Amino acid sequence: MALLYSTVGHGGASGYLAVLSMSVYANEGDLWLKQYAWFLNLIVAGIAFFNYRREGFHNFDLTWPFLITSIPFTFFASSLKISNDEYNLLLSLFLIFAAWKLLIDKKENIDNIRALKVSNGLLIGAIIGLTCGLIGIGGGILLSPLLIINGWAKPKTAAATSAIFIWLNSLTGIVGSSISQHLVDLSNIAPFAISVLLGGFIGSKYGSKNALQSSVKYLLSAVLLIAASKRIIELL
Repeated sequence: MALLYSTVGHGGASGYLAVLSMSVYANEGDLWLKQYAWFLNLIVAGIAFFNYRREGFHNFDLTWPFLITSIPFTFFASSLKISNDEYNLLLSLFLIFAAWKLLIDKKENIDNIRALKVSNGLLIGAIIGLTCGLIGIGGGILLSPLLIINGWAKPKTAAATSAIFIWLNSLTGIVGSSISQHLVDLSNIAPFAISVLLGGFIGSKYGSKNALQSSVKYLLSAVLLIAASKRIIELL
């Protein structure tokens, strides 16, 4: 999961939640799953951002409007508990639509990048931040397709923005949930951390250095479908 997600600048929380929720660790509860996913996100998204930024793909002017609102909303929502099948269904449908939109878009090379309106970035950041805190993700799975579909960034620039967005919102989620509830026992996180460290390094190295822009777009579509399938399976 870390290898695949980090290729497109994601931390992989959706994948980790899918795997962990189908194992004995699901008995640990929602808070345990969310905080573990966020901690693993910190490792993978941190590596991904380092690699994409080193290759010159990070654009701070594109990133900051999303962060300004996402961080406080993630902090607030991370203290709340939610179990809503309708929400999961809507999220799944959105992910499938985003993947479909990316796949049918024939503009492999986005030459004319549109400037992001700050107001749009603030609104989107707030909505995604709320989602991050509620279900325990970093938000890249939602932010990346919006950046590309709206022509605000090429795939690799979107990956860099998503990576730092994920890292900061994952950290915020850990802090917010720890204050409102408690910090879960992390005594057995080492095996998970080692696995995602290896996968994240390989995946982000390939994505930032060797992958074509079009390849990153198709990989992102695959990630979106995987995340959507996970939630649909949970609903059935």
